[in-house]
Amino acid sequence: MKKPRHTYRFNPHTLRYEKFFVPLREKVRRISFNVLFGVVLGVVLVVVGMQFMESPSERALKRELAKFKRQSKVLNARVARAEKVLLNIEERDDALYRTIFSSEPVSPAERYSGIGGVERYAEFDELENGELLKMTTKRVDDLTKRLYVESKSLDEIYEMARTKNERMATMPAILPVAKNKCKVVSGFGMRYHPILKRTRMHSGIDLTARQGTPIYATGDGVVVAASRNPEGYSGYGVVVIINHGFGFQTLYAHMNNASVKKGQKVKRGEQIGTVGSSGMSSGYHLHYEVILNGKRVDPVYYFFNDLTPEEYEDVLEQARQENQSMS
Repeated sequence: MKKPRHTYRFNPHTLRYEKFFVPLREKVRRISFNVLFGVVLGVVLVVVGMQFMESPSERALKRELAKFKRQSKVLNARVARAEKVLLNIEERDDALYRTIFSSEPVSPAERYSGIGGVERYAEFDELENGELLKMTTKRVDDLTKRLYVESKSLDEIYEMARTKNERMATMPAILPVAKNKCKVVSGFGMRYHPILKRTRMHSGIDLTARQGTPIYATGDGVVVAASRNPEGYSGYGVVVIINHGFGFQTLYAHMNNASVKKGQKVKRGEQIGTVGSSGMSSGYHLHYEVILNGKRVDPVYYFFNDLTPEEYEDVLEQARQENQSMS
């Protein structure tokens, strides 16, 4: 059996080593001090380690964050390239495709309007890299919206191309009076009115001709009005309005008489009446208008199917002159 260990202390008075018994309280104090010192030292070492040394999980998170930032830069660069390609398609859509088919371009408000509101991206505000995520997400959302709008636009262009022959037949593309029997006396724009005695918008073109000269439909369509001074056209005299479809309408005013009726289908080149001077008119002529999608446009741009290049330039020159209209 192992003998208990004793503590000895040198006594200078007796010059002998004597047994020394440590009180229980002293033993407890020493043990408590050693434990407390160890705890404090351990805490200090942990704090120092946390400040100056990275844990495996922290190193992994830093690697992931660096990778995220690199991928965000790559993604933004790819979005930028996609935006350039889409912008080129949009420009061709507006300046080429829709010009060929005489169609209004897509409005900037429809194409570039934002998606959602400020709250849509509020969830990113609490994140450390929230601004980067917000910017990237917004660019992708905007790109998605523009792609959707452009997809719809190209569908419309495809439909216009598919119905090209029908559109060309209905488009008002000839002079409403035979070119050797009329003359342009007033064009589209601000003109002096001979009866009202003031300058106002002349929304068509005046073609002077002899009384009774035949007037022809400039494209296939359906007659939607054929009467004297129809509603909304006071002072226009005898009027014929033809709906050609695809957004086109043509108006023929101050006629001597109309030889067609409302609801009647007509073909390009078919006679619809004769030249006169009815309504607020200063002489025998035809007032002719082209209306596209509810907006009056210059009719001379639609005479290309009936004139040589030289004759077309001559008509343009006559129409540009700022003179007095006949109605």
